[in-house]
Order: sequence, then C-alpha cells, then structure tokens
Amino acid sequence: MDAEKLLSLAIEFHGHKCPAMPLGLRAGLAAMKTLGVQRASNKELFCFLENGPSHATMCFGDGVQVATGCTYGKGNIEKLYYSKNAITLVDVKTMRGVRVALNPEFQRAGLNSEFVNLRKKGVQPKDIPAEIVEPMIENIMSQPDDVLFKIGDVFDIEFEKSRSTFYWDECENCGEIVFAHGLRLKNGKKLCLPCFEGNI
Repeated sequence: MDAEKLLSLAIEFHGHKCPAMPLGLRAGLAAMKTLGVQRASNKELFCFLENGPSHATMCFGDGVQVATGCTYGKGNIEKLYYSKNAITLVDVKTMRGVRVALNPEFQRAGLNSEFVNLRKKGVQPKDIPAEIVEPMIENIMSQPDDVLFKIGDVFDIEFEKSRSTFYWDECENCGEIVFAHGLRLKNGKKLCLPCFEGNI
C-alpha cells in the first residue's frame, strides 16, 4: 500500500486531520525502510512507542500503528511512557531494531504553529480550518526522512516477547471469562483482577 493510501486509511482510523498522526505514519515507514521489512500482517514486527499518557502530539502513535501493522489488538506494540515522539521498530525474525525520533528542529516549528496555538485555546482538531491543517500534512508527507527524523543505526536487540495464551477460566465471583494472565487466586477462588482487588 502506498503512502497516500496509508494516509487515507490512517485519517479514517484516527478520526481527524492533524500533523502528529502523519508524522507517526512517516516514522513507521522510515523505520520499515531502514530495516528492509514490510508491514506486519501478524507479529513479524514489534514496536516500542515512546509516547506518554497525556500530551500534545500523542496522535503520533496512531500513525505508527497504521504504517507498521504493530497494533494494540495484535499485542505487538508497547507504550514506554517517555512522553516523546519516537519509536524503536524490531524485526522479530532477525532481532534487529532501529530507533526513529522526531527531529527536534522540525518538531519545535510544529509546536509553535497556528494549529497548536488553536489547540492550546481548546479548539478541537476537527474544528481547525482545512487551510491551516492540510498544508501541514502535505508538508509532512513530502519531506525527506532526514528532515523529519533522527534515524539511528540498525542494532541487534534482545527482548522477551509475551506469549499469547488460549487458556481461560470463569471468575468465581462475577462469572466473566478471564484469560490466564489475569487470573488470581484468593481464598481458594479463581478471580479476575477487579474482583481480586475488590473493585466489583
């Protein structure tokens, strides 16, 4: 899928037009190009996303997911909570990775843009005029990788991949199905985490 088709898919997935999401899209594409890999259909790739819990430009993460195929649903992306716009993409077969981070100079200009000034005033992204946001997106999609990003060298990496489980049981308190990672034992009863912690 070419970059323009991916951008359309990403905008539909993300829900609004903004500059941060296309930056994530481009970061994912740059990392894949550097590693010489294709978008993950299954779990061929793993992504460490450096976004934080609540900050401007978090939309970056949605672009990364669309570009790389590393998604929360597939379990092949992990958020590191560094509050930065950067990723490390790993080719799981070769265990080689590359880190791609936003170029501070480019990001600084974006954070001082009219788009961000309006966001600071509480204007929602979908309410920002097209004449402000669309040139930003066009600029991002047309820039060379080295203008947008700092791309590190490819390196060998070791990390423990979490294994999927098909084992499940019923919580003996609420009756809901819970998979093995979330089961806890309390007073001889198998409980889900909320029941174990007394939240249900």
